[in-house]
Amino acid sequence: MSGRAVSMSESSVSAASRPRASAGQERTDADERRPLFLRGFLAADKTTRAVLADLVTELTRAGLTPDDLSNAELVLAEVLNNIAEHAYGKATGPVELRVDLLRAGLGCTISDQGHPLPAGVVPDPDLPLIAPPDHLPEGGFGWHIIRCLTTDLRYARDGDWNRLSLRIPWAD
Repeated sequence: MSGRAVSMSESSVSAASRPRASAGQERTDADERRPLFLRGFLAADKTTRAVLADLVTELTRAGLTPDDLSNAELVLAEVLNNIAEHAYGKATGPVELRVDLLRAGLGCTISDQGHPLPAGVVPDPDLPLIAPPDHLPEGGFGWHIIRCLTTDLRYARDGDWNRLSLRIPWAD
């Protein structure tokens, strides 16, 4: 996997003219589409931040609205930080991030070779206890954020690879 961003052509889709094609025009096989962003990297705090910054640049060039941009950055930051913190722990390992521009939002596939998700499914934990309200816990909200801002959330273990796919719908 290359370590570069793949940007759309000069005729990038503006926020006002996002692809809203009829159902038959959107391919279902993401591998046949040219990705908006494609990056392979090693999971680590600084690397993750740099990849997110490059992603934001590409999404901005593609004409995403501020709300769509914020949702994408928040969701993918949560996913990538979970990989660094939980899948790899104190080790590092490969991560592949692919983002496709779809009619109904951004299609994202994130792959890593870290530890699999517990029980082989996307977590759906209870929210952390907040009592009193001014003592918010530092963590425990990530999967709730991801679930609230995405659709089509799927996880699979494919050999040595974890594969998480999701769609971030347009905020309109």
